[in-house]
Amino acid sequence: QGRQRGGVAGWETSLRQRPPPRTIFQAGLTFQTRKRKEDKKELGGKRAFRQKSSVISGKGVMYTSVNPAESHSPVCPAQDPAVKPESKDKSPQLVVSFCSLGDCGKDLNGRFAEGFPNPPPHDSKGFGLGELVWGKIKGFNWWPAIVVTWRAPAKRRATSGMRWLRWFGDGKYSEVSVDKLGPLMSFSQYFNSSALKWNSYKKAVYEALEVASKRAGKEFPEENCESLEQRLKSMMEWALGGFEPMGLEGLKPPENPDGPFSTVENGFLKHPFLQEMVPEYNPAFKRQKNTSYKPTKEDSEENPRPSKERLIHEVLENNKCLEDFCMSCGSQNQTTFHPLFEGGLCQSCKDTFLETSYMYDDDGYQSFCTICCGDGELLLCGNMNCCRCFCVYCLETLVGPGASEQAKKLDPWSCYMCLPRKRYGILQRRQDWNLKLQEFFASDKGQEFEAPKIYPAVPAEQKRPIRVLSLFDGIATGYLVLKDLGFNIDLYIASEICEDSIAVGTVRHEGRIKYVHDIKNITRENVREKAPPPKKKTPPQPLVSLEKGRERISEGTGRLFFEFYRLLSFAKPEKGENRPFFWLFENVVAMGVSDKRDISRFLECNPVMIDAIEVSAAHRARYFWGNLPGMNRPLTASQTDKLELQDCLEHSRIAKLGKIRTITTRSNSLKQGKDQLLPVLMNGKEDILWCTEMERIFGFPVHYTDVSNMGRGARQKLLGRSWSVPVIRHLFAPLKDYFACE
Repeated sequence: QGRQRGGVAGWETSLRQRPPPRTIFQAGLTFQTRKRKEDKKELGGKRAFRQKSSVISGKGVMYTSVNPAESHSPVCPAQDPAVKPESKDKSPQLVVSFCSLGDCGKDLNGRFAEGFPNPPPHDSKGFGLGELVWGKIKGFNWWPAIVVTWRAPAKRRATSGMRWLRWFGDGKYSEVSVDKLGPLMSFSQYFNSSALKWNSYKKAVYEALEVASKRAGKEFPEENCESLEQRLKSMMEWALGGFEPMGLEGLKPPENPDGPFSTVENGFLKHPFLQEMVPEYNPAFKRQKNTSYKPTKEDSEENPRPSKERLIHEVLENNKCLEDFCMSCGSQNQTTFHPLFEGGLCQSCKDTFLETSYMYDDDGYQSFCTICCGDGELLLCGNMNCCRCFCVYCLETLVGPGASEQAKKLDPWSCYMCLPRKRYGILQRRQDWNLKLQEFFASDKGQEFEAPKIYPAVPAEQKRPIRVLSLFDGIATGYLVLKDLGFNIDLYIASEICEDSIAVGTVRHEGRIKYVHDIKNITRENVREKAPPPKKKTPPQPLVSLEKGRERISEGTGRLFFEFYRLLSFAKPEKGENRPFFWLFENVVAMGVSDKRDISRFLECNPVMIDAIEVSAAHRARYFWGNLPGMNRPLTASQTDKLELQDCLEHSRIAKLGKIRTITTRSNSLKQGKDQLLPVLMNGKEDILWCTEMERIFGFPVHYTDVSNMGRGARQKLLGRSWSVPVIRHLFAPLKDYFACE
């Protein structure tokens, strides 16, 4: 008889009092209630999402992003490179949702959550729960989303005139003003066709149209859509046509949706994570507490952040040497020095520093903290020539409590790389930081290799013209530099598939370059016949092989590295051959440490890092692998190099700064600083760089890319993928000891 709670006849006949109803003062089980180890497992050991704050007049603008090393991960519209900055109008704060990279935007059943109870909005401004909309965040284009309840992100209730959105594509949440919302029905008005080249935008549009098609009962037969591309194309044609035949009626959320937040009983909402009744309660916004405590060993293993407090304690109280601690995580397992500030780095943080120190966002600033290469809230340096940022945590611990709040009040704020060199808390910039930075990258030898073979210099009377095989040649920078250095070029074969690049090389060098187009069609026989076997008592014809890398070696054009390695093995001299043979491979510094070490293992040498800022007016840090003589020698500018931006400008144009950020294929890379200012003044108005000025910055002759009626955008793309002429001249100059010159 004790099986029924409250007695046989219920609570009315029971001597036991009815317990009071249970009240839960939390909107849902958030990820902050779990241990850090569980978060790490769920995120696959990768970094969580970060928040970045741009300090402008003391007001923070926050947006979310993903670790750039995770290039395959879906991202939110705030960090997608296809979403271009627009106006500087007011917009709400974007709040990070800590969700699994693999499960963002899906419910517990693996489906995208479209079902929500849809009562009318409390402010009568439209856009009720479950509606499909286009949303806009400050500085970025429109992105498809769905209006959700405040319980979905486990945050506070949306204020009047605001709506909680979950973005399609990654499932992250934002609170957005209704003034920045538009109905999905207006697809042609908000859709950005040029952004479809980015997988994140394509994924978001596909998910939004998939939900819309299910609501409208529109079917797209699989036999007519063999691939997702074709299916998406059919969906977009349907959307651009007005979502016929039902139109707006077909896009409305269902009256009785079947979703994870759909069960409502007696005013209570059933939360899928708690699996119990949660009252309609509006929790207060919780601030993170600044706790100072001495962490235990277990705490340090689970959360490396608090161990920085131990670093401060050991240095200030126990007079320990700062060089014995890792400046990033605070551990005592340091294996090398921090290149910019006094202190060390452990092996794990060293790898992170190598991978992220030259990684930049679309605004031109570093993607991660200059000190610890961590995420979180970042303060951007206000100096026009500086692109560094520092996280709030490093300022609060290494500089002192309140340092970040004081920095936010300054506009512009100068970072600790720009301020006069002195000690701020325990943070002090190295006096020779620029030399230490070069040494830091040069000392990253994941594996020791045999020194490359050094060929003896060839006597002048025995020198022969040079033969070159250039892979992914671009706009023939190698040929231009060789001619400038006076080399006698016997043969220059270039593999290039870009028609604009071929046009530049053909016109500017009068057809002297032989193009073979796709590298995959080059065979061993093709390579060997261009490097004839040696003849008796005469030096053989030499061959130089050049290549420019692009991205990760396992993705996209990065896979072409293996084509380079294939042809390199074909071109190398056979045993017994003594002909001079040189090769060079280049790739960006902002690459994964594992990718860099894989390349080094294949090529059996470690790279050198060279930044064009030493010999030009723009940053351009690159890794170079090769066996060219003297690759490690210091980079020195010549009298003809234009080191300041003003030296590269046309008449009556004034440079607003001395050096600029790296010029890429994107037009917004020409904007400088956190305010995205244009670098040139003309007649009192700001202006972008002209193509001729960009050519001078790279070291090319004026109008070098002005062929076949190419526009400014196409010419910038060619320059953004090219080499810096002074850097290549620096690398090629020692070859004059081996080859004939004119």
